[in-house]
Amino acid sequence: MNGAQLSELPDDSEPLRPYVSGLRRSALRARELSAVRTFSAPFLIKFLRARDFDEELSLKLLLNYQRWRRESPEISTCLSPSSVIGLLNTTYHAVLPQRDHTGSRVLIYRIGQWNPKHWTAFQVFRVSLITSEIISTETETQRRGLKVIFDLQGWSLGHALQINPSLARKISSVLSDSFPLKVRGIHLVNEPMFFRPVFAMIRLFLPDKIKQRIHMHGADFHDTLSDFFSPPVLPPEYGGEGPSIEGACQGWTNQLLQSEKLLQQIATHPTGDITITPEDALISEEGETEPLFEG
Repeated sequence: MNGAQLSELPDDSEPLRPYVSGLRRSALRARELSAVRTFSAPFLIKFLRARDFDEELSLKLLLNYQRWRRESPEISTCLSPSSVIGLLNTTYHAVLPQRDHTGSRVLIYRIGQWNPKHWTAFQVFRVSLITSEIISTETETQRRGLKVIFDLQGWSLGHALQINPSLARKISSVLSDSFPLKVRGIHLVNEPMFFRPVFAMIRLFLPDKIKQRIHMHGADFHDTLSDFFSPPVLPPEYGGEGPSIEGACQGWTNQLLQSEKLLQQIATHPTGDITITPEDALISEEGETEPLFEG
């Protein structure tokens, strides 16, 4: 079986066991992971699916993930939605309720809703990581990846001053090689000219594969976005027929708040088994609450 075929199998399938065991052995031998004693099967499968079951590439991704967590404790040790509830309540961010035609999750970030006088760039980045940790537990998202729409209407000098080279590197790292999610597309809408210097700084750190998946739509984005997303997926504000963006934002905020305990487990012990309660299971349309084999 190739990687794509393996990815379609349920997590507890017998053919996946050798890959999980092999990646676990490699991880336990890695000097950078010497402080980590356990690697659960669900945790390892996320990295295997993200790299089509190539053990060497999966290990590299795992090492990068652990490295950014270690180097960014101001973000990684606090994944509490309550800590950024004020920002979430501005309807800044949503994961749309319907996947696109390829099965990808669709995320929207509305930069104009972020007031840089009230919220730092690190807190804004925390919102992205909270969502990333949650959707990376979804089997369908592990298989199909995600697409992101950044609405830059309202971008200001205050926003630009918050993005320094260090943060740009962290953002690009998570987008490209430090998180077990496949980024299938990045779409920018309403981007002003003075956003381009910041984007150029982030772009410096992105691999060519990700650069090729970036699409800049400008202010007249309704027609061009429809080339990538069908009407039922997008909110009306973005030329679609789905729920309003305010409703989508509030719905996702509620789901994040219901996942507070799950996110606390991930923040304190990301490599181990996590307990998904019936409330946590609401985050996933697959209802993935069955136990996963230990490998």
